[in-house]
Amino acid sequence: MANTHFDRETLRELADAGNETASDRLADLADAAGDLVELGELLDEGSTRAGFLLTRRAVAAGDLSELQRISDAGYDEAGGELERLLKGS
Repeated sequence: MANTHFDRETLRELADAGNETASDRLADLADAAGDLVELGELLDEGSTRAGFLLTRRAVAAGDLSELQRISDAGYDEAGGELERLLKGS
């Protein structure tokens, strides 16, 4: 069976080199740890997985400002969720 535990440093190196799967794994680890700072950094680096995870958290919290910030950072689905909440649907 393959080793599925990779250290964060290796994942970070791979993500920095453009590996989207490593970036997604980092986002999942940050989400599981509740590390919103790292999720925000990953979003700023273009991680759609981080955008999804942050959007899910913002919707659950009803945080309209955070949804706007996530949308402004380039994750368009956050804008759709913001509009949905604003319209009350």
